[in-house]
Amino acid sequence: MASLRLPRFHTLLKNNSRLLQAQQRRWAQVHDVRFLATHRDPQQILDKYKNKLQQKAQEEGHESVESLKEAYKEKIAEYRSNASTIATPEPETNSSSPSSSPSSSTASTASTTSTTSIESPIAAAAKAASGPPGIKPLSSYLDVEKILALPVKEIEMLWRLRHANNPRSICAVIPLDTYQRMTAAARSNPQFILPLPRQAATQTPGEGEAVAEEGGADIHFLQWGFHPPASSPAPTLESTANTHASTIMFTQLASYKLHGSFAQPHTTITHHLDLADEKGVVLMLGQVMPDVGVSVAEASWLVSCVQRFYDFDGEGSGRKGELLRMFTNGDVQGFKVEDLVEETGKIA
Repeated sequence: MASLRLPRFHTLLKNNSRLLQAQQRRWAQVHDVRFLATHRDPQQILDKYKNKLQQKAQEEGHESVESLKEAYKEKIAEYRSNASTIATPEPETNSSSPSSSPSSSTASTASTTSTTSIESPIAAAAKAASGPPGIKPLSSYLDVEKILALPVKEIEMLWRLRHANNPRSICAVIPLDTYQRMTAAARSNPQFILPLPRQAATQTPGEGEAVAEEGGADIHFLQWGFHPPASSPAPTLESTANTHASTIMFTQLASYKLHGSFAQPHTTITHHLDLADEKGVVLMLGQVMPDVGVSVAEASWLVSCVQRFYDFDGEGSGRKGELLRMFTNGDVQGFKVEDLVEETGKIA
């Protein structure tokens, strides 16, 4: 990945400030093509590959393409079932009457539009279903009823052991009060940027050895998302902290500037609040995508920076909190990326 130099940071912020500010407007809508399904006419596909299908049928000893389709009927159904998702359902096979076709098409288009008008990719699917697709409930990782009887230390150990075999995962246990302070700041400041220091390798003349040159950094864009809880809170509780599930998505800023909301996040963090009421902790799980130019250690460092900047009663109450607010307000004069780099450099 190309490394950005400090003198270019300020220009980068200026060019991006209007875009970032515009996305704070509550009426802004973003359409994500990743949640749109396109279903072509099956007959068009058959016509396109007719010759190849006939050749395949002859090679396998079938009399016709229909006989070949019948032989692969179960496998085709299995592939369709595996490929089907909430956001991209299987097309209905029942044919509708000509009179009802236009209204049905209009309703389908309206439904697709309503489920793809979003503020973040995960939020789109969350609005389209009872629970947010892509966010697994805590029960898919641990037996929630059993771990409720354990002390917090043992829960933390089990949570880390559960993901120990996944080399691209990040997990942690966050005190509820810390998490609530962070999310209170996140609702007012849902987007931010963080620099990831890099060391550029330069060649030493005559020796053939690489020497690290400090001063470069990559800028990463983060955005919070708040969704319905992945699992419903206990109905006997009069009040509960388990009112939502939150996510943080990290994207390389260069990619975000190029693709906008269609940019692929390299790291996604999910917070589970199932134990918040009984144990006073929030379980965090992150996944780092492979081959994205960001290591798990680097992603973990970015995640640690989030708490430093968003915990306003902790480190975020000082200069870090000021930088976060200035970024949200689009204060180009006050927000200096050099100051941001300096503050992140203080994080051990």
